[in-house]
Amino acid sequence: MNKITLSSLQALKQKGEPITVATAYDSTFALLQELAGIEAILVGDSLGNVLQGHGTTVPVTMEHMCYHIANVARGCQVPFIIGDLPYMSYATKQQAYENAAKLMQAGANMVKLEGGQWLCDTIAGLTERGIPVCAHLGLTPQSVDALGGFKVQGRDESAAQQLIDDAKAIAASGAKLLVLECVPQALAAKVTQQLSIPTIGIGAGVECDGQVLVMHDLLGLNPNFSPKFVKNFMPEGDGSVLGAFKAYVEQVKSRQFPTTQHSFN
Repeated sequence: MNKITLSSLQALKQKGEPITVATAYDSTFALLQELAGIEAILVGDSLGNVLQGHGTTVPVTMEHMCYHIANVARGCQVPFIIGDLPYMSYATKQQAYENAAKLMQAGANMVKLEGGQWLCDTIAGLTERGIPVCAHLGLTPQSVDALGGFKVQGRDESAAQQLIDDAKAIAASGAKLLVLECVPQALAAKVTQQLSIPTIGIGAGVECDGQVLVMHDLLGLNPNFSPKFVKNFMPEGDGSVLGAFKAYVEQVKSRQFPTTQHSFN
């Protein structure tokens, strides 16, 4: 199979075929996700929670991200690799340029950053320099303290309109993907319909152009963490990791996941 590219992901949106994304942090799980047919791997700063045992993603550094991106890139050939720019690594445009270059040199095909319209100049600058950008709106984990905790975003009319405005501005600035986390299903559907770029949902309903889950969550490895949007796919994968990844792909592709049970109103 050929390497997945941005053009591949855009074509899936145009066809109305859901895009499958999961996190991975090492070569072994990257290969298993490739074998299962997962199209994009997010090397997320969620590694701070699931690998390092932190309560937030804030302690994750550039060194951590580059190390894990390189591990994933060595483990697979086909999936599109997205690397998170960690906390305060893109506070200025110059910081963003320098740190994005490091992630790309480590093996990422795209960098992801969190935030709204204040990032438009940075996104435009990265795009002009040939670095593809994935934006992230809704619940942005790096800002969880400012948001007052892990809560659904965009529930009132003004917050919903702000998210729509941010999404349009980000896309106009050159972002090629948009992650929507923990936003009401109807709002995510509205954003998806109004953007030409693919949206990837996590706790954002079935009408996004794709879905992403943290690997440890879809494998049921976090017994003390079970938010509404998470599903354990291990039982449906006959108890094997590869089987769980395949079940995830099948249910995302057929729009059996997420259900309303995994979404917010």
